[in-house]
Amino acid sequence: MLPSDAAPSDTAYAFLADLIYRHSRIRLGPDKHALVAARLVRRLQSLGYRSFDDYCDILRSTAADEEIGVVIDLVTTNHTHFFREPAHFDYLASDVLPAAARASQAEDRPCRVWCAAAASGEEAYSLAIVLAERARVSPGMRWRVHASDISRRMLDRCRLAVYTAERVRLPDAAWLSRYFRRGFGEREGRYRVKPDLRGHVDVERINLFQPAYHLPPGLDVIFCRNAMIYFDVESRQELVQRLFEQLAPGGHLFIGHTESLLGLRHAFESVRPGVYRRPVRGGGWPR
Repeated sequence: MLPSDAAPSDTAYAFLADLIYRHSRIRLGPDKHALVAARLVRRLQSLGYRSFDDYCDILRSTAADEEIGVVIDLVTTNHTHFFREPAHFDYLASDVLPAAARASQAEDRPCRVWCAAAASGEEAYSLAIVLAERARVSPGMRWRVHASDISRRMLDRCRLAVYTAERVRLPDAAWLSRYFRRGFGEREGRYRVKPDLRGHVDVERINLFQPAYHLPPGLDVIFCRNAMIYFDVESRQELVQRLFEQLAPGGHLFIGHTESLLGLRHAFESVRPGVYRRPVRGGGWPR
């Protein structure tokens, strides 16, 4: 039985770090050796492997795609909560959505928002609440939230949309009863997003570096927050260009407060910390 404190050899760690990079663009330096060991050791124990080297041999096989997906699931960090970095949601509600709602209604289409690193769903449903509140004062407004992540495990939780009372902390107390159902009995202390709100959220697995996104073109808003910090400069450059192209002219990109486009070639207009806008006219991608 593999001990709980087992660690990969330097050779195994180098292989795992390269594998993770090739399949997710997440760059793991030598300081993440212990993290990888802690995240994977239980998986190796459950499968009966006696060493990380034996596990790597399996991952090298041509039929390892599903297991590679498990590795990515286990090593990705999925820290999130409702209305994280609240200034972004305030700006979305007060400045971005009124214009986006008018534009979508004029074009007879839904207002479209992509939550590109949705994890277990708290951010996606925070966006859904803000959109639902805008729809309450914009009769006839249609809207969709596209929630995606690379982790299948997290997306299962996003689809279920069940959260503990401690996690459902909302800026407006009225939203709890408006958008959540309270659990009773064995579900006491848990809340589930109501079906009507869940029905506006499409959940699917997307690797941000896959060949194409299965999303409608001309998105109004993209939230891709606290994801780029895990990528190297070349990957961030590629991703920023792809997000720019996915947005409609005038659309907004939100990134984390600790992130920046500094040092990257881009055609975005900087609006405020962590918020960028694709120009309405001109502003083609720099060559």
